[in-house]
Amino acid sequence: MSNMSVPETGKISVLTGVKEMEVKVLPVPEINDDEILVHVEGCGICGTDVHEYKGDPFGYIPVQLGHEGTGTIVKIGKNVTKDYSGKPLAVGDKIVTGLIPCGVCDTCLNHPEKIHLCEGGQIFGLLPGEDFYFNGWFGEYMKVNAGGVIFSVSDMDLDLRLLIEPAAVIVHAVEKAKEIFNFKHDSYVLVQGCGPIGLLLLTLVRTMGVRNIIAVDTDQNRLDIAKELGASAIVNASISVDPIAEVKALTNGLGAEMAFQCTGSPKAASMVWNYVRRGGSLCELGFFVNNGDTTYNPHLDICNKEIKVTGSWTYQASDWLLAIEFLKEAQLRGLPVEKLITHRYGIDDMNAAMDMNISMQGLKIVYQNM
Repeated sequence: MSNMSVPETGKISVLTGVKEMEVKVLPVPEINDDEILVHVEGCGICGTDVHEYKGDPFGYIPVQLGHEGTGTIVKIGKNVTKDYSGKPLAVGDKIVTGLIPCGVCDTCLNHPEKIHLCEGGQIFGLLPGEDFYFNGWFGEYMKVNAGGVIFSVSDMDLDLRLLIEPAAVIVHAVEKAKEIFNFKHDSYVLVQGCGPIGLLLLTLVRTMGVRNIIAVDTDQNRLDIAKELGASAIVNASISVDPIAEVKALTNGLGAEMAFQCTGSPKAASMVWNYVRRGGSLCELGFFVNNGDTTYNPHLDICNKEIKVTGSWTYQASDWLLAIEFLKEAQLRGLPVEKLITHRYGIDDMNAAMDMNISMQGLKIVYQNM
């Protein structure tokens, strides 16, 4: 198929200062033989975007944000013929993008299964220092650079595609958890933090056939959605007289066998140890930026209980393939993951979108190219 017609200019939203998203109208870039031009349909707003918006902790300003995006290929270089899984790629296909590994470090050359740990790896929407834009999903068009990991997802609707990137995050966390815990149908699994990540995670665990899933949060609306998505029990830590005792009562007096800490709150990260039984396991995935130190008791929390602990960092390329299938499975099972998308904003309203995310009034806030 020949390239689609593309206008000479396009709008992009650029973070030009702390809490300052500015719309720019710039020439749509040309592509070379190893690149793709995508017409953006939408992009979720991630907590990482919000941290950058609030205080530029990475020193990226000015930067075009947006890494949970999806859109339609409108131009494709002659050397780009297939996606990561081997599917053929053509103009008109719907895609999402993953990591951009450096390709030259020890990890990339000798441990490609761990490219998420590549020291020089990058991600679209978090690319500082380039002298051009159209490299993030907050815009009308985006250029996929050479080496970018691409996935063809034309068989999925827009809302499901907007959840693929965060779904890859939770797939990776569960795969890490499998290294220290054997999930069974009657396992007691606890998810602390019912934001989009925590809610997707408990949905994934439910699609694995686990029946006993306890959701812990301080927001009743989020806990209600957790029930819809497969939680067998909920604990509102803001109103419970003793949430630890409540969790133990739900787990035959023992505590959870496997716990996922998804909040990004140091206070919550300190609390989660109390929910885990002796001999249990814990996966920490709430801290993708440095939110500060937390405390635990090495004797009571780890040694005495012999708790096994793992951390989860972003995702491997293969996790995206599992994430795609997980979302399809959730939809087939009638688990309403699309309910996670609560607010939609156009490109001229990105400051309002960021502020809505900060307010914690919604769940997944998305930019949609309207």
